[in-house]
Amino acid sequence: MQTEKVDVLVIGAGPSGSVAAAILRKEGYKVKIVEKLKFPRFVIGESLLPRCMDALTEAGFIDAISEKSFQKKFGAKFVKQGAICDFTFEEQYTPGWNWTWQVQRADFDKTLADTAQRMGVEVSYETTVTNIVFNGADSITTVEDVNGVQSQIEARFIIDGSGYGRVIPKLFNLDKPSVLQPRKALFAHTHDIRRSMADEPNRITAVVHKPSIWIWIIPFSTGLTSVGFVGDPSFFAGFEGTPEEQFRAMLESEPHTAERFRDVKFEFEPRTLEAWSATTDKFYGDGFVLTGNVTEFLDPIFSSGVTLATVSSQTAAKLVIKKLKGEAVDWEKEYMEPTMQGVNVFRSYVMAWYEGTLDTIFFSKNPDPKIKAQICSVLAGYVWDQSNPFVANHDTALKRLARTIELTQKLDELN
Repeated sequence: MQTEKVDVLVIGAGPSGSVAAAILRKEGYKVKIVEKLKFPRFVIGESLLPRCMDALTEAGFIDAISEKSFQKKFGAKFVKQGAICDFTFEEQYTPGWNWTWQVQRADFDKTLADTAQRMGVEVSYETTVTNIVFNGADSITTVEDVNGVQSQIEARFIIDGSGYGRVIPKLFNLDKPSVLQPRKALFAHTHDIRRSMADEPNRITAVVHKPSIWIWIIPFSTGLTSVGFVGDPSFFAGFEGTPEEQFRAMLESEPHTAERFRDVKFEFEPRTLEAWSATTDKFYGDGFVLTGNVTEFLDPIFSSGVTLATVSSQTAAKLVIKKLKGEAVDWEKEYMEPTMQGVNVFRSYVMAWYEGTLDTIFFSKNPDPKIKAQICSVLAGYVWDQSNPFVANHDTALKRLARTIELTQKLDELN
């Protein structure tokens, strides 16, 4: 069996894998990516956050992405029964990027992988990892290509950025259920012929349809718009027919989408995604590190997926470089803790969204501009800024603010 030697084997050619591979390659390391699927391929997670721009910049991807003319994104809008809460990233509390992109991920992910290839990273598509044997930090990975031909890759370190594939967690039984409730999504790309140009297409819109049921609306620069319903699986059981018939009925049931998306053409038949949340106890081991969705994928509501993927890969790549140079790495303090910091902050906001806490905050009268700016920074992905009280106290600050708003409203009603 043929054996190839590399410094670092990266599993997965999505944003997580491509960012890590590019950063390592820029430092002169021999890097190989193996990817189970053929690119381009469809995936959700189409609305990026400003914080991921730092990682994309360090990887050397910004120019290549800019050439694709993706839709620029300057904020996020939340809608409920006609009420609007609009966040503009320029008004955020944390210094940093105040814009990003909304992208069709098939094209976006292929752009990153192609750019990594031009840097000298070898990418093997339609290649499945079937076994990994660790000998200390070194490893031998057996892979199989689309023709069934097996080969081995000897690596000094492995970065698993395989996303939903979760290669190392599945091979070594590291998976465990997420604490989040199982949810389902039904979505499609629409020909958005009635798009308003007043406050779109430069932001994502999240519409509160019913308690725990919401809709994403993500306009692209091509004229297509991604639309999806997300929530408890029982909601979807109330609609009969084909996926397209169900989806059209859902769009008609929401005043914010009924007229705009009535009789629109779908780019593909509406698709379903469900039971996506999963996690693992350890994000690293002797000879490997997990990045991106392999660590934990939360929920699409705050578009955290690509940001957590790219930032965790950015951090992991730098630590792998230290490791390969013979320097000591404290994976718990330098990787696990900061990665969990980001995951935990976003998880608090996801839970607050579905519990209705953020409804109270977002749609309150006369919001405090300073507090709104601090929350805006979280929505921009700056979930590592401990000077922000809505990051540092993410598990209590939102509930405390919501209670204050509710009390103030009651007092106003009495007066």
